[in-house]
Amino acid sequence: MAQIPRSEQRQRLPEWFRRPLTAGGTSNATDAILRDHDLVTVCEEATCPNRNECYSKKVTTFLLMGDTCTRTCTFCDIKTSMDLPLPDPTEPERVASAVGQLGLRFVVLTSVNRDDLPDGGASHFSECIQAVRKHNPTGGVEVLTPDFCGDMNAVQTVVDAVPDVFNHNMETIPRLYKTVRPQAIYQRSLDVLRYVKNKNPDIITKSGMMVGLGETDDEVRALMEDLRAHDVDVFTIGQYLRPSLKHHDIIRFVEPEQFDRYKAWGDELGFKYTASGPYIRSSYYAEEVLSGASQTS
Repeated sequence: MAQIPRSEQRQRLPEWFRRPLTAGGTSNATDAILRDHDLVTVCEEATCPNRNECYSKKVTTFLLMGDTCTRTCTFCDIKTSMDLPLPDPTEPERVASAVGQLGLRFVVLTSVNRDDLPDGGASHFSECIQAVRKHNPTGGVEVLTPDFCGDMNAVQTVVDAVPDVFNHNMETIPRLYKTVRPQAIYQRSLDVLRYVKNKNPDIITKSGMMVGLGETDDEVRALMEDLRAHDVDVFTIGQYLRPSLKHHDIIRFVEPEQFDRYKAWGDELGFKYTASGPYIRSSYYAEEVLSGASQTS
């Protein structure tokens, strides 16, 4: 693996990047519901900067199949191991119950990579979608999946459960994959997204990336063009923030004006919706993003 760019000190956030913390009353209530159901969220495990804001609105992204991943992406704060238990068969019902208590109209389900499982966890995704739909038949469901090691039968298992949105993130530009996503393959991720759209054109396909890992803006544009060439409907782009000193360095802070240009590029290229801004994450305001994409369908 290529050497990870690291500095020995945390970079200071630019003044324009800082924002006040959200009050924690409702956030604490969300925490309590998740603890009561013994559930994990990517908001907490990946140290998302929007966690307090989303929790205060009783919005969260459920992290399926545990809190430990089989991959070693250098931007991510989730633990890694290859010695993992089988997915808990009670998790689908626990997720559905928490969705009911939180009053969610729109549910986002993601997972760690489970390369140790024959189907990468695709059947567990399907069971969770079905459980949520059983308890909340009028609600929307978005999945943010791994690449399932390119196993299209596994992808089809998730497609057959008919989520409203199928999200799989590119994360970064192809030149940086060996450093940032060493177990992933750029074209394989594109192929997963195209497969979903080919098999069910009614499912909204979605992908996103981070900036600040060492890419150029020309490379960002090229990635966006690749996604549109593979019939992806929605694109999200936000600033990478370093979880700790052991993670990939922040090579640059992208200014708000450049995020506005990314948004304009997305509109020009024909995405149904482009979410672009420093704090944008793939599941941030997911329901509103789907609504925006649906209005242009």
